[in-house]
Amino acid sequence: MRWLQRIGLFITAIPATLAGFLLCVARPFHRGNNRICARMYAWGGLRVLNARVRLEGWQHLPTNEPRVLIANHQSNLDLYVVGSMTPDNAVVVGKQSLGWIPLFGQIFWLGGNVLIRRRNRARAMTAMTAANLAIAARGQSVWIMPEGTRSRGRGLLPFRKGAFHTAIATGAPITMVCISDYLKTLASGKGPHTITVRVLPPVETEHLGSADVPWLMEHCRSLMVRNLTELNGESPAPEEVHPRQAA
Repeated sequence: MRWLQRIGLFITAIPATLAGFLLCVARPFHRGNNRICARMYAWGGLRVLNARVRLEGWQHLPTNEPRVLIANHQSNLDLYVVGSMTPDNAVVVGKQSLGWIPLFGQIFWLGGNVLIRRRNRARAMTAMTAANLAIAARGQSVWIMPEGTRSRGRGLLPFRKGAFHTAIATGAPITMVCISDYLKTLASGKGPHTITVRVLPPVETEHLGSADVPWLMEHCRSLMVRNLTELNGESPAPEEVHPRQAA
């Protein structure tokens, strides 16, 4: 990313942050805060990047039913891509260090999002309990990046189990969001750029138990790998079907 774009992203983030902070202070923990704030960041950020988001499968995004939303995590620019299509009444599970960013950290907290300290197992479990509560008690959808770190163009990294434990514990369906490899697209230097986001049909979890977590994790990952390779110009692999779904 060019230094002029970095400066542009910083400049456009200033009004978005100030407006988002005032909004969240005026109505803390409101169900619509995250969607509005995400749209404000995305509006300026995508214009600086000279990019647009093409959304496929929008009908699979949650409306009233709470879901566990998982997506591939490429870089910090995900804020602008995912922000352009964040549904209403959804919270994010993010790393604890986000809470220390001036103003943005306060926006993140006042949006009802969940901060997790991954290296501390006890605190991480407490944070995932908060995610479960958001689904079960408040009827909110929860965004979780199952790779746990930015891939930076290395493809889809191995998944961690937290999102899948949450989905099974609450019985919430899993909605997978596949984002095309925009780092390569943006690096080409040509524009305008098109970033394709594909939302897959939800995977039901009510019939699953904790013993199914490894299979569920691998099943969702294989579906995302297939769709990501297709979005990036490669042929998809055959799908594995769980015996309980095939019955």
